[in-house]
Amino acid sequence: MTAPAAPWPPAFAGTPAVTVIERALAAGRLSPSLLMAGDDAEGLSAAGLALADRILNRGGGRPFPAAVHPDCHQVRPVGKLRVIKADMVRELIATLNVTGSLSRFKVGLIHDADRFHPAAANIFLKTLEEPPPDTTLLLLSSRPYALLPTIRSRVLHFRFPGLATALQTEGWAAWLEDYRAWLRQLGPTISPGAGVADPLFAMYGLVARFGQILEQGAAADHARRQATLPAALGAEELEAIESEAAVGLRLRMLTAIEAATRQHARELIQAGDDAAGRLLPAATAVLERVAGLLRVNLNELTALEDFLLASLRIWSRR
Repeated sequence: MTAPAAPWPPAFAGTPAVTVIERALAAGRLSPSLLMAGDDAEGLSAAGLALADRILNRGGGRPFPAAVHPDCHQVRPVGKLRVIKADMVRELIATLNVTGSLSRFKVGLIHDADRFHPAAANIFLKTLEEPPPDTTLLLLSSRPYALLPTIRSRVLHFRFPGLATALQTEGWAAWLEDYRAWLRQLGPTISPGAGVADPLFAMYGLVARFGQILEQGAAADHARRQATLPAALGAEELEAIESEAAVGLRLRMLTAIEAATRQHARELIQAGDDAAGRLLPAATAVLERVAGLLRVNLNELTALEDFLLASLRIWSRR
């Protein structure tokens, strides 16, 4: 009996990207080079493996899951700086030019493809121009704009929506509710001096709790990921995965904060506060700037404090 294909992440199943990919596979017309982009690196990895499973096992039978299939060759960034080095790309290319072990087909799966060292990107570009026979190259990226334009022009783009994995960090739901309550304290009627003190003290409480939740959540997330990673990964690869997990968790928390901020603005507008619609873009712009700073590893508590202080000024109409 043929084993079922690996499932797509629930948030991706049935999306236009998956529908087009499934149809192309069924017709034997899948592009040899694909870019799978989205905001959730972990969800993209799961989607990449689901697609690799379908490519490698065309014709029936699933002797190995894609994650450990000998013809699925994965490349991940290494080290704290999370870089894909030139020698890693050379090794991948050499491996893909060898006949498959179990399948007629081969897959090169590049996680966080936007982390290519410039030399590695140029080496990889030559392979994109002329992929080895029966080979599919899958590039995963949450920052596709950071890829070389010459690479982007040679791959078929698929955009995946939202977060494929729910954010279930302990204490996070309560933090978000307290953040919403804090926003509701702000407004044009807040008075100087003592009137500002309570929201200010509450703000620093939110910052301190955010740090605790993030630390605990990153540790739990890293432990969970390690349990699903291939045993052959080296220390540099594990270090890069740990760094990516921490950055990814911070950005997902900011995404939830943005959603809560938008909901606050909608509530104000529904209550007749027309100015709220004009204030929301300013708050969102600050949050986007903070997200950019977190990508370059600015201290997350400093970044959050910056956002909340700006929010205090914006929503108090000062």
